Amino acid sequence: MEKNKPAPHKQVKVKAEKELIEALLSLRDADECRRFLRDLCTPKEIADLADRWLVARLLEEGKHSYRDLHTLTGVSVTTIGRVARFLQQENFQGYRLVIDRMKSGK
Repeated sequence: MEKNKPAPHKQVKVKAEKELIEALLSLRDADECRRFLRDLCTPKEIADLADRWLVARLLEEGKHSYRDLHTLTGVSVTTIGRVARFLQQENFQGYRLVIDRMKSGK
């Protein structure tokens, strides 16, 4: 294998991620999204995603400490900290994009 060339399984995974994104973008409404998520994810995975999204929105409000959020949601302080880091510091800014878009109604 050439130096600096990804291993074949990594190339397959990159392609799979791209195709997953395309699949998500093809969904037309909330019902289609719900159906796809229920096929794709376990109930626990969906609950974990929903928990992270809830925490992101509550962190955005700025009314609660991490401990308060843990008590309110049952989400671990570690996960709350991770969501906070991605909301505030990481370059992806996916939480920020969607929160801002939902606030503006666009």
